[in-house]
Amino acid sequence: MISIKLFLTISIFFSCCVNASIHKLIVPEGFKISLFAEGLNRPRQMAEGKEGTIFVAERDGNIIALSDTDNNGQVDSRRLIAKDLTLSTGVSIFNGDLYFSEVSKIWKIEDIENWLNINEANSKFPEKILITSDLPSDTWHGWKWLKHDDQGRLYLNVGAPCNICLSENSQYATILRFNNGAWEHVAKGVRNSVGFDFHPESRKLFFTDNGRDWLGDDSPSCELNRVDFDGQFFGYPYKHAKTIKDPNFGNDNPGYDFIDPIFELGAHVAPTGIAFYNGSMFPSEMKNNLFIALHGSWNRSKKVGYKVIRVALDEDGNVISSNDFISGWLQNEKVLGRPSAPFVLKDGSILISDDKANLIYRVVHKM
Repeated sequence: MISIKLFLTISIFFSCCVNASIHKLIVPEGFKISLFAEGLNRPRQMAEGKEGTIFVAERDGNIIALSDTDNNGQVDSRRLIAKDLTLSTGVSIFNGDLYFSEVSKIWKIEDIENWLNINEANSKFPEKILITSDLPSDTWHGWKWLKHDDQGRLYLNVGAPCNICLSENSQYATILRFNNGAWEHVAKGVRNSVGFDFHPESRKLFFTDNGRDWLGDDSPSCELNRVDFDGQFFGYPYKHAKTIKDPNFGNDNPGYDFIDPIFELGAHVAPTGIAFYNGSMFPSEMKNNLFIALHGSWNRSKKVGYKVIRVALDEDGNVISSNDFISGWLQNEKVLGRPSAPFVLKDGSILISDDKANLIYRVVHKM
């Protein structure tokens, strides 16, 4: 009886703390943010199946499936489908198959929602198929973001294994594409991208990049970039942001034309997941806008980031404006949460994972 009372007390206390934190979050007029899922284990990237199942990569080793069976906007069913993974941060779905990442491996579970329906009553795990195991095993910047293009080719990031260095392994500091069993370089000179997405109309790839550390509180800026063709070089480790020459490598000549970012997000804001808005729930002026999670600084004298921003683009993919979309996770230098990844659901609402508070929020527009 004592154990049950203690469990209930802890659960009520946790729920109260969660609700108090959500009430401190600020969204634009006409929008509402609520709790979608709680009690997670450092949730990062998300994906949605055709039947509405939400698959979540938990950074500490799990892939889980979440369902809102009564359609009340909050998860009421969850299932662990893979465990004991190393830096399991990326998930993507293509043709009903679920792909997920470890630091050096990519796995696939075929026809995942059908498997869940058939095996609803048992606790076994689905068979996972190894797609590749030839990625670097460094855990420094080893987390992955996964995304399929329209042709089913899988894109992922490989970060630099350091703050600032030059490696002979051409996989480092890149965004790669896995095509018919071979790796293709989409972008080079990318220090640590943890989020990218395809523009809904142009289908060009946009990605964020985290700037290097230990050049001061305000330098260099983290970046938003656009890939106009395969193999472009985005500066690392020679140049950062638009104008910052690296003190260690800046005088070297790598023989590349450097591509400047299309927007500077600010130093140490730590951009992670991004998502283009292609839904119909939000106001029309938000169509094709880019939502970016700023995970927040860890080594700056005064904290920055800890919010989700909305970036508007023109027809050529250049930035018109940037505004806060969700803020309030940072309260007088106290961190209440760290937004990790936005994800647009089929109903037009947006989910936001938070790998500090171990929650997923849902944002809707009130008609």
